[in-house]
Amino acid sequence: MTEKTDLRSLEEGELAGLLAGLGQPAFRAGQVFSWLHQKRVASIGEMTNLSKELRAQLEERCRVETLAIERKQVSRLDGTVKYLFRLWDGNHVEAVLMQYRHGSSLCISTQVGCRMGCTFCASTLGGLVRNLSPGEMLSEVYEAQRDSGRRIDSIVLMGIGEPLDNYENVMKFLRLVSHPGGLNLGARHISLSTCGIVPMIDRLAEEKSQITLSISLHASNDEKRSRLMPVNRQYPLGELMAACQRYFAKTGRRISFEYALIAGVNDGREDADELQGLLGGWVAHINLIPVNPVRERAYARGSRESVFRFQQMLRQRGLNATIRRELGGDISAACGQLRREREQEEAEHV
Repeated sequence: MTEKTDLRSLEEGELAGLLAGLGQPAFRAGQVFSWLHQKRVASIGEMTNLSKELRAQLEERCRVETLAIERKQVSRLDGTVKYLFRLWDGNHVEAVLMQYRHGSSLCISTQVGCRMGCTFCASTLGGLVRNLSPGEMLSEVYEAQRDSGRRIDSIVLMGIGEPLDNYENVMKFLRLVSHPGGLNLGARHISLSTCGIVPMIDRLAEEKSQITLSISLHASNDEKRSRLMPVNRQYPLGELMAACQRYFAKTGRRISFEYALIAGVNDGREDADELQGLLGGWVAHINLIPVNPVRERAYARGSRESVFRFQQMLRQRGLNATIRRELGGDISAACGQLRREREQEEAEHV
């Protein structure tokens, strides 16, 4: 049986082609696109300005990608909301809705699981299951917006998965979420975080997009980074930094570097010295993130004092470093933790 086409994953031109094949005029594509991305309907049957015959034809060939909120945690400290979404095939992903002075920001997943193998992350436990479709990524945004009643003002692709390992679907999602007939979110309000897949960074540079690129750095030398992040064995720091320079030259966009602080591992004076050698002279921002402890991992976060001390060491060396504001400290806010808990519960009931 042929799998049905996910309408929410189609761009307007693709919708026009599909509808033309059904003998429909070009304007129908705009109508369907509006139902999907402005009214955000959950089914074809809700598209009431289409004839019953056309809806029946679409029902036979197509579907509207939806997901369900399986769990929802709301922080009593700051109102941060963590969603565990159940997908059509029973898999789960997470998204986190955060409130800042500038508005609401949603961190979304791009894959079910992850194959990058970073040793401090819960998302990669169990490996990669599959990629998310553009429609599934959009559904994370639409469902969080519907449930919260808030307009999503910015999006961060930093949840479960490596965005550049699902390149085509992520690029299509970015085009759809910024479409004037949809959420119309400007590219400068979107951040994409990658562990450093060099060929895909070069490919992204060719797009000349205005999104913010964030590099998950987390270590200052190849030996340490390879232990924390296996991707570094394939694309070591020299190659990664050269790709970042090419990206900046192509786009003119400042790159952000994320650095998860792990007590006794990457938060010493020697690490600060090496970061100065690596990033000194760059138009770059270092985002320090105290690591979230994961039950299956041995890493621990340092004290508040040690985090501030490392920030000061970087600033003394001329580096622009800030500490990420921690939100949702009383909920399972680390990437992959809530999904992991759900999987373990399911395994216990087998």
